[in-house]
Amino acid sequence: MDNINVLRLKRTLAYLESKQRELKRQNENDTRSLESMIKYLKKDMLEQFKLTEYDIYIKGEIYNTETFIQSVKSIIDTNSK
Repeated sequence: MDNINVLRLKRTLAYLESKQRELKRQNENDTRSLESMIKYLKKDMLEQFKLTEYDIYIKGEIYNTETFIQSVKSIIDTNSK
């Protein structure tokens, strides 16, 4: 992955993390729109950055946002060197 894509992926990941924190803060309020946004963002990241080329198991991790975030961080770390 080239440096520009790594930077874009870092920014997108930071946005995903902020939305995940916001979702946790919402508690019992209506969170459907946030959940939908997070779901869309993860799918978009998979496709746009072709993450399955770097981690073949990441597609199965899309259902757990915390695990997905950790996998993306690992991809970024590996490709930042």
